[in-house]
This record gives sequence, C-alpha cells and structure tokens, in this order.
Amino acid sequence: MIKKFIYLEWKAFSRSASFGASMAMKVLIGFFMVYFSIIFIGAGVGAFYFLKKMNLEPLVTINKFLIYYFLFDLVIRLLMQAIPVLNIKPLLILPFKKPTIVHFSLGKTALSFFNWVHGLFFIPFSIVLILEGYDVVGIVFWLIAVFSLIYINNFLNIILSNIDKLFVVFVGIALAFAAAQYYKLFDITVFTTPFFQGFYDIEGLFLIPVLGLVGLYLFTFKYFKSNLFLDAGLSKKEDIATTENLSWLNQFGTLGTFLKNDIKLIKRNKRSKTTIIMSFFFLFYGLIFFGNSHQPVVMHIFAGIFVSGGFLFVFGQFVPSWDSSYYQLMMTQNIPYRGYITAKWWLIVIATFVSTIIASFYLFYGWEIYLTIVVGAIYNIGVNSHLVLLGGAFTKTPIDLSSAGGAFGDKKAFNVNTMLLSLPKILLPLALYGLGLYLGDKTLGLILVAGAGVLGFIFKDKVFSLIEKRYKIEKYSTISAYKQKN
Repeated sequence: MIKKFIYLEWKAFSRSASFGASMAMKVLIGFFMVYFSIIFIGAGVGAFYFLKKMNLEPLVTINKFLIYYFLFDLVIRLLMQAIPVLNIKPLLILPFKKPTIVHFSLGKTALSFFNWVHGLFFIPFSIVLILEGYDVVGIVFWLIAVFSLIYINNFLNIILSNIDKLFVVFVGIALAFAAAQYYKLFDITVFTTPFFQGFYDIEGLFLIPVLGLVGLYLFTFKYFKSNLFLDAGLSKKEDIATTENLSWLNQFGTLGTFLKNDIKLIKRNKRSKTTIIMSFFFLFYGLIFFGNSHQPVVMHIFAGIFVSGGFLFVFGQFVPSWDSSYYQLMMTQNIPYRGYITAKWWLIVIATFVSTIIASFYLFYGWEIYLTIVVGAIYNIGVNSHLVLLGGAFTKTPIDLSSAGGAFGDKKAFNVNTMLLSLPKILLPLALYGLGLYLGDKTLGLILVAGAGVLGFIFKDKVFSLIEKRYKIEKYSTISAYKQKN
C-alpha cells in the first residue's frame, strides 16, 4: 500500500504543468542544501574546540542555548516547511485504510530536510564529545532526547499550521525571551540549561521527550484521522457573505477596480491576512542589527530593506498566484496587463510607505538609522517592486485561498522558494552600500542605494513595458499550471 502511495506521488509530481520549473528550482534548492549541510557538519566538528578555546564547557554551553535553538527551529518550520499533501478526497472512495493514509502522510515529514539537517550538527558534535572522553551512554541518551525534541517541533508544526494565532504567540514568546536576555532583564536559560544538561547527567531523563514525541504523534494521528471525512475536516467552511463597495476607488478607473479586488482578497481570506501579520513582524527585524556593535555596518541597509519591505516580500512574491483561482476567467476578459501590474505595484508602494512611517520608532537609535530605513524604502519602491512583479511572471504555483481548514492542507504563506528569490533583491543594495563604506563615507553608500531606487522610479514605464511583455509570453503556461490542483 505504501508503495502505491509513493507511485502516485511520483506521478503527480512528474505530470505537473510546472514540472520543469519545479526541477530547476529543486536543483537550486539542492545546491543550498548541500552548502548548508557542509556548514552544519563543519560547525558540529569545530564547535567543541571553538568553545574550549573560549574557556567554555562545550556541552553545557550548547545546552544553554538549546531553548532558543528549538524556538527558532519551530518558527522557521512554521514559515517555510511545507506539509506533505496527498490528494486525499479520491483516496477516500478507494479501498485504502484511513490509518494507512494518515501514517504515510505523517511519515513523509520524517524525511524532511528540516529534520535530518540537525543531525549534521549534533551527530558530529556528539562523536567529538565521545572522542574527548565524555560518557558514551550519557551522550547517546542526550542525542536521543535532542532528536526527540526536533521531531516534536516537526509535529507541532503540523498541528499549529491550522492555528495562525498560536503562530503569532510563538513568535512573540521567542522575541520576548530574546529581548529580555539581550537587555539583561530575564534569563530563561537559567531554568532550561539544567533540564537539557540532565539528559546527559541524569539516567532516564531522556525518556521525557521520547514519551512526549510518542504522545504528540498519536495525538496528531488521531486528530487527522478523525477529520478524514469528505463532510468534516476536508469540507470547505461556509460563512455568511458580506459585500463592500469601496466606491471611493472608482475615481481611479481600471486601477481602482483592481485595487478593490486586492483589498477584498486580503480582508476576506485567512491566508492573505497572514501576509499582514508577517509584514508587521518584519518591522522589528532591525532590532537585530541596529544598536548591535557586533554586526557589520553594511548590514544596516539589509535591515532597512527588510523593515520597510515586509509586505513586498511576503505578498508581492506571490503575484499573480493570489488570483490563481480565477486567473483563467480574468484572461478571458478585456483586461489590460498594464492596469493589473500597476494595481499590484501601487498596493506594494502604499504598504511600503505605511511600514516606513510605523518604523519611525527607530528614531530612538538616531536619525542616521531611520534614514537608512527610508533609503531602504526608496530602493524597495524603485527596484525591488519591479523585480517582484517581474518574478511573478514566472510564478507557476497556485494558491488555494479556500484552504484555511482541513486535514493536510498546505497553508504556508512563506516558503523556501520565496527566500531564494529574495536573494538578488538584497545583494545589489548591499554591494552599493558596501562600496560607499569602502570609499569611507556612509552617506555616499546611502546616496548610491537611494539613487538606484530613484532611477528605477524614473524608468518605471519602460520597466513595466518589459514586465507586461513577459506576462504575455508566460500567459498560457501560467494558465495551464494554475489548472493543476496538486
């Protein structure tokens, strides 16, 4: 039975209209996986000797920061780790047992990169500990406990993917603990370090996370098995429909029509609302870099771009996928691509402007810091907004706005592809700002970055013509890809 599921998964992947694009992206992702795997292995081997050189006890030091490690891992999973999805509805009318379907879907997560990559650090680190004279049995029990906690995060991600409010709570808790320790108000590691160290020192304590993992797996299994019905967990939720005229946008003609559609889309769908939440958290990204003397000065512009560009990165990356459910209908109408693209651009510009105004609390760090955020906003409006819209022409991944509930639904508003496509948008401003710093003048670096943004705004019409042309070229392949349901 499991062999049959694997066969069906391969057919669904290889027959997808976006198979070629997926393969190209998977090759790129594979490169980064290899790159980070090498880094993790090197860190696992070198961590012991590096900490020893700093006169720190390696195992205790690692245990001290495990709480933040696992919190960060959970947040990254909630943002980026896609939940394996089976085409479940057709399987329910076939002679497949429900426990087999659920076990297979949950079992797929065990092979996720987000799980085994941790072993590339902890296993080499554990081997070094044993070679350096640590108790073998104690290290093995500690390693089992650590991997149990990693897989607890894996199943927590599956459960919490349906509850966005809890996601916000987890992010808030992680930021609160980090800020409290950074400003020396409260150190949670005082309480967590003895617990993690106990996995090595206290015989049998490792069974706590092991039993916790077993219990969480059983809970997750029963939860999805109980919702594996066409008229229950897999059915679409129905709400009372409400209408909004937003008639004040009519004065903008076709542009106003598109803006009204986007505003309604954001307000009425859970997944698009998540973009607003994510944009809000981007505002605090600068706290990591500003006022931190340990960070290179060149990273200030990196923070400035992210602080003002949260909406651009989390919403703009999925243009036109937000409209994938009715994209075919749109293409049958006499709709100018220029108006469609311009509406998305104005939505990004307005969100960037609002984010920059809200980020004025960074004036606490001084005018120079806030000016960096303003320059980042100018670059986002003049350059990154164009790059995002151009990248949208190649976006072949449909978004199901109605998938707010149901077993094994993929509700991620942020994924690995989004992060990879964001890299070119960051490298150019870093290079320009770094050039200014190299010449010995921060102001020159800011002028270079802002100048690039202004040039992008000046040549907006020409750039939009290129983007419009590309959308027309990709029109039918995009329609074909959006017809795919898996």
